[in-house]
Amino acid sequence: MLGNLFIITAASGAGKTSLVRAMLEADKRIKLSISYTTRQPRPGEEDGQDYHFVDDATFLKMLAAGDFLENAHVHSARYGTSKIRVNDVLALGNDLILEIDWQGAAQVKKLYPEAISIFILPPSMPELESRLRGRGQDSEEVIAKRLAAARGEMSHVGEFDYVTINDEFEQALHDLMAIVRTQRLKCDKQLVRHAELIKGLI
Repeated sequence: MLGNLFIITAASGAGKTSLVRAMLEADKRIKLSISYTTRQPRPGEEDGQDYHFVDDATFLKMLAAGDFLENAHVHSARYGTSKIRVNDVLALGNDLILEIDWQGAAQVKKLYPEAISIFILPPSMPELESRLRGRGQDSEEVIAKRLAAARGEMSHVGEFDYVTINDEFEQALHDLMAIVRTQRLKCDKQLVRHAELIKGLI
């Protein structure tokens, strides 16, 4: 594949979505894979922009048809990544971000070993709790469940290629963009991207 496939994972509340949006604004060659989900939209979310919101029956039908590159069941909802969308974007030479959980990351890595996986950590558990409460969207019960799940999710951090800590937002964004630039400069990518130039030089 010509483009790079980036897997970005974090526990809920670690700031993953905000960082990914900033990456998309900083570099137009980076695209985002829009996942399918059975959960209800949060305030401000739009179908086709944040997620493709579908019902459980539709999701299971797509799953049976083999439409998903990966899928997971998280916080009582299903999530899945379109296989066709991923392949089409990479074939055009664009970089693609999969914003998925650790289960999905493991599935994708089996199919695309060259994919670059990144785990975003919060600076502390109290800060993670503060960010979850700051959303003003979840009940006390939901927040408690997300915090309990976060420790289990973060225990898989050692399975990833890169780790960044989202303490200072701008620094975390700088770290993520540095990873993107590093991957683009790898020899195998440059040999394809600049084939004509290199042919003329040697």
